[in-house]
Amino acid sequence: MQQLKISSYPSNSLGRLWMKIPLVIRSILIGFGVSTIGVSIWAVLVMNIPGSWSVLLMAIILIFYWMYFSGKWAPSNTQEFRRICIRRIKLKRSVWVLGLCAAFLIALLLNTGLMLTFRIVEFQPEVFKNLSLINDLSPLLSWSIIIGVSMTAGVCEEIGYRGYLQKPLELKYGPVVAIFISTIIFLVIHIHQAWLISILVPAFIISFMIGYLAYATNSLLPGIIAHVSWDIVMSSYWWSDVIGTFEYKPISMTGIDSHFFIIVSVVLLSILLFIVVIRKLLKLKMQNSVE
Repeated sequence: MQQLKISSYPSNSLGRLWMKIPLVIRSILIGFGVSTIGVSIWAVLVMNIPGSWSVLLMAIILIFYWMYFSGKWAPSNTQEFRRICIRRIKLKRSVWVLGLCAAFLIALLLNTGLMLTFRIVEFQPEVFKNLSLINDLSPLLSWSIIIGVSMTAGVCEEIGYRGYLQKPLELKYGPVVAIFISTIIFLVIHIHQAWLISILVPAFIISFMIGYLAYATNSLLPGIIAHVSWDIVMSSYWWSDVIGTFEYKPISMTGIDSHFFIIVSVVLLSILLFIVVIRKLLKLKMQNSVE
């Protein structure tokens, strides 16, 4: 199995001590740190700069964030490590097409999975609506916050968890172990959100799928697109009422109706199609590794 190479073994005592820490712990700390840097910058901006301007400034910052964590600039002794963790940036057309299909299926499955969950257990707006404060804002300001939240989370969390956390573990322990660990950490980081407990199973499945997408494409880009897309819907529908709210009752109260039947069908079809797409991506990955 390919080993993760860093340009040189640390020559100072602090560096040598760091390398003695188990890889799993180091990867978790680095992944969390990389993600938190970007998310914290957004938190500071949105609290101190008017909505639209904070989004514009954050977009500029994210460009430099991406460039640095993809291996640009000093220190030179971490550039190779950063390039490996960011995965591939240039993808073949076939990988792009399949990767975008998988990203769409993940975003679709997340939202239909939530609908299915809340046809089994009752939806609790008081738990989920943690962005309800934007309901009374102007459309421009509310959508600025939605886009800013989604853009920051999508880029920073994918780079942190599916890049800097998962990639080194893939190279040492293989994809399944690496994706499982990154999924668990991703959920633990969000466990402070009260809504997560009620959707823990769907959240685990979605996180595992996006981790596998990163492995199958060896790229963070399709996953970032999926993450930004689902966060836009989450922020505008599930976490606030900007585009509406979920009003269906559990089937224990209504009985099995056409809406429930359609949602179950979409969930099952999305999972099936995702498996088909991932198999094709893995086949392409194997062919590319042979070439």
